[in-house]
Amino acid sequence: MSVRNLLLASLLTAGTAQAGTVTIESWRVDDKTLWEDVLIPAFQKKNPGIQVKFAPTAPTEYDSSLTARLTGGTAGDLITCRPFDKSLDLFKKGQLEKLDGKAGMENFPASSKVAWQTDDGKSAYCMPMASVIHGFFYNKKIFKDLNLQAPKTQADFFAALEAIKKSGKTPIALGTADQWESNQIVFTSVGANNWKGEEGRKALIAGKAKFTDPQYVAAWEQMAKWTPYMGKGASAQTYADSQNLFAMGKAAIYPAGSWDIAYFNQQGLDFGAFPTPVAKAGEQCYISDHTDIGMGVNPKAKNKAEAYKFLAWLGSQEFADLYTNKVTGFFSLSNHLISVKDPVAKQMLDWRKTCKSTIRLNAQILNRGEPAMENALWNVSSQVLNGKMAPKDAAAQIQAGFEKSRAQAK
Repeated sequence: MSVRNLLLASLLTAGTAQAGTVTIESWRVDDKTLWEDVLIPAFQKKNPGIQVKFAPTAPTEYDSSLTARLTGGTAGDLITCRPFDKSLDLFKKGQLEKLDGKAGMENFPASSKVAWQTDDGKSAYCMPMASVIHGFFYNKKIFKDLNLQAPKTQADFFAALEAIKKSGKTPIALGTADQWESNQIVFTSVGANNWKGEEGRKALIAGKAKFTDPQYVAAWEQMAKWTPYMGKGASAQTYADSQNLFAMGKAAIYPAGSWDIAYFNQQGLDFGAFPTPVAKAGEQCYISDHTDIGMGVNPKAKNKAEAYKFLAWLGSQEFADLYTNKVTGFFSLSNHLISVKDPVAKQMLDWRKTCKSTIRLNAQILNRGEPAMENALWNVSSQVLNGKMAPKDAAAQIQAGFEKSRAQAK
């Protein structure tokens, strides 16, 4: 090798070494292969020399272990952000950088930034990545065999449940052992039509409405009617059990988050999707279209310049397209026009054309204080589904806890 070539080689090696390795913190363990085989290589193709490592932690351990690493100064350069209070708390502690005006942020509408900005909207601390949509999946074969259509009204929905039950199949693949589905997938999704999405959510925040008002109690009343259709042993049935029941064709309807699409595709299931049925035909529908995942920068990042280059790429058309079509069921929050290839994902995304979007009811502000509303909603919603608690009692319990936490905040 000539002296000139040796010099060039050493300069390239030095440049690579100086760049270091950008480490991404995340709870999305399921996406590890995708990041390593698709997303990171796509970034590196345009940014040769920057090494990137995706280092996820189990979802149940992510919040506590990330906090420990951030406090101890050992956290990665990029932090995958949960929406609202979890990430806001990190920002207030100085553990996330302010991102206003940073490259890539200009590609997101104001509505998508709300989940990762201060209450006054003056500081953004995570770049929006994707939302998830809630609704129902249905087994196409079972529906065809029973001559059923995807229900549009509540009357259609319960008529279908009755027909499915008579056929010997389990109508609804849902259990309450893990509890979280009862709130995140069922209550906040089913209820959106009752409290008119954002209108009802903001009314609670402003103190202009109470959980004991009819529009909120109605959600639990609807859920109470599900109990006979959930199958035997539902109270001991886990999320994984429900997935398996639906995947094996033993249940006809599955209350779903769009993130479940990939799993059922892997099982080779022929299924479709429908949004939460409205009370009466022709009524405005609302969908839980939840801002779910963002990305922030660790102020103590060892490779901050490179981390910002990666963040800028996350705001690009290329990333939006790759993420939406490779992480099926996660929908880019950017302004870029994306062609969604998966038929069920496209079906769910198309609901935005006719239904108004809202986020999970308690995600913003309402969850602050003790007792935490999230866990309280898990509990009462599970009890309602199990037939162990009356809807009005569930509402009274949540409202009492809400008032207690508000009094503490003052």
